[in-house]
Parts: sequence; structure tokens; C-alpha cells
Amino acid sequence: MNPANRENDDAARAAGSRLVQDFGLLIKAATRLEQRIDTALRRECEVSHTMFEVLIRLCRRPDEEISQRRLADDLTLTSSGITRLIDRMEGAALVRRVPAPGDRRSVLVEATDHGRAVFLRAAAVHAQVVERYFVAPVAHADYARLTHALGEIDKALRDT
Repeated sequence: MNPANRENDDAARAAGSRLVQDFGLLIKAATRLEQRIDTALRRECEVSHTMFEVLIRLCRRPDEEISQRRLADDLTLTSSGITRLIDRMEGAALVRRVPAPGDRRSVLVEATDHGRAVFLRAAAVHAQVVERYFVAPVAHADYARLTHALGEIDKALRDT
């Protein structure tokens, strides 16, 4: 067999491997679910999924001081990416920036009353989409195993 043909065959086998296919299925499902959530949130609440993630973070513990830098880290965004996102959210009256007490270089971000109201509507929309496309298609026992397995994967990735 010609070496180029052997490499082509080896590459085709690798691309069709069970691990590649299984991981691809996970990524496709997660991407499609995220797209459904984003579409529903934009249509019904006029916020993106990323804006919703910011509001989750800000509303989870209302008294917690959260800096723009911490939001960037939590959402794996660049400094300029979080700045642009918070600019848009501030323009939509969802959040406000406030100076950090004792640190003139740091800016804190907090949800506005309007932001909290939008978050509550968006949380209901998010729950409907997740229920329909993530929970409902899976048998109850399988769902429990799935979420446990995802937690174990997340733990393994955090521990290394």
C-alpha cells in the first residue's frame, strides 16, 4: 500500500473513532442547546445568552461585590470583551458600574432593578428551553446519571 493511502486510511479511522464521535455529539448538542436558549432569550427578553449569564452571576448573591475583571474570568471573556458587553448592558439599563470601595482602579458591576426584572423573565424562558430540549428527551434515571457524569467531568477538569 502506498504510504499516502495508509496515512489517509489511518486519518479516516482516527476521525471516525468512537471517542471523536462521542465528544462531537456532546459538543453539537451543547452548541445547539445554547443556540436555542440564545434565540429564545433574544426574542422574548431582548438579551443574549451571555448577558443572561452575567445577570445570573450578579443576581445569585445580591450583596456580593463583583468586579468587571471577575466577571470576565467567570465567563472566560477578555478584558475588552467584558467591557463591550457591560457597555451594552449598561446602555440597556440592565447593570450599572460602581467604583470599588478602597480600590480606585477596580470597577464593580451590579444589576439594576430593571436588570433583575429582565433576569426573572429570562430565567423562566431559559428553564422552558432547558426542560424541553435537555430534560424531557432523557428518561429520568438517565438524566440523573447524565448530570452526575457531567459533574464528574467538570470536577476532573477543575482538579487538573
